[in-house]
Amino acid sequence: MAVDFKYIVVGRGLMGAAAARHLARQADGVAVIGPDEPTDRKAHQGVFASHYDEGRITRTIDPDRNWALLANRSISRYGEIARDSGIDFYREVGCVVVAPTGGDYIEKTRRAAVSLGVEASLLDEQGLKAAFPFFAFPDGGTGVFEARGAGHISPRKLVKAQSLLAEKAGATVIRDHVVSIRSEGGSAVVETAGGLTYRVEKVLLAAGGFSIAENLLPQPVAMTVYARTVTLFEVSDADAARLATMPSLILRAPGIEIYLLPPIRYPDGKFYLKIGGDPDDLALNGDTDMRAWFKTEGRDTVRAHLKRIVEGLLPDIVPLSISTAACVVSYTESGYPMIGYSSSPEIAVLTGCAGTSAKSSDEIGRLGAELLLSGGIGEQGYSTDFTPQFR
Repeated sequence: MAVDFKYIVVGRGLMGAAAARHLARQADGVAVIGPDEPTDRKAHQGVFASHYDEGRITRTIDPDRNWALLANRSISRYGEIARDSGIDFYREVGCVVVAPTGGDYIEKTRRAAVSLGVEASLLDEQGLKAAFPFFAFPDGGTGVFEARGAGHISPRKLVKAQSLLAEKAGATVIRDHVVSIRSEGGSAVVETAGGLTYRVEKVLLAAGGFSIAENLLPQPVAMTVYARTVTLFEVSDADAARLATMPSLILRAPGIEIYLLPPIRYPDGKFYLKIGGDPDDLALNGDTDMRAWFKTEGRDTVRAHLKRIVEGLLPDIVPLSISTAACVVSYTESGYPMIGYSSSPEIAVLTGCAGTSAKSSDEIGRLGAELLLSGGIGEQGYSTDFTPQFR
């Protein structure tokens, strides 16, 4: 039976757009299906994504070597993606990870950096104060600082760049969202909310948290999606200039597990410090829950928690305003992305961000493309095979 496409990537977020670019560079007959960002979240009736934002931390330094390698390989291609697309999405301002002295977190982070040949400096408590005088870190901390090849990206612009390059390479971009995927007669059938049906040889489901929605896989993927509330602190132009040397930050301390981004100019022309790190989890059960969540401004309890942390960490900052936004993260049983086939030989899955994959999305997308092109991802230098788990 004739097919409309050889490969369809379902989902045009960070992983899906990257997978579409890598596929289209190596094969004909590629399509990627995913909507543009909604202009009005509260009135929107379709699906959502977490890349509708200007700030995500990027860095190699990570206590888990697999995540460090995923990030390192992605970061090495940022320059190529920016050059070829003409879209500037990356700021190299460095990243510092701070955690209690003598703990495993810092030592594992340092070892992973060394194993990948990444230049990173170890800073004791006094070294942290000297290097970053604007931070009031909790007592008893040690830091690992990666000055080069780290900082922050605009996930919104990165998705735009990847989509543009996928199109330039020959991929068809379909601005819709998928409501059903099924195997039929040795191929897959993909149906969209807009009423269109496509027959395809292979499908790669890369729908982020929405990968748990019904009718997309033969069996539900074993993944838990949690609501997250990000908080934005508007700062003055003067404070933004004063914090011009501020790196991205990951902080672990008793009662604190957060990331913080330096002042970033958002589309409204204002500078915002962005912080995330919910003190507890709120699970979302299915796409109805997720759609409802994305239409909110997040949780007030998380806002209050993060406000207290920023007040202690940056005591000299007086925010001009404080706002929040809803986001989601997806956790797999392995703690790594799932990259592999379902029980159907026509339907594969690429999902599971663990709240940390924006920076690594190009490499994760490349592995998803490799899966479709070669039937598996083979030996890639990782200690995990990214095998998917299903319920």
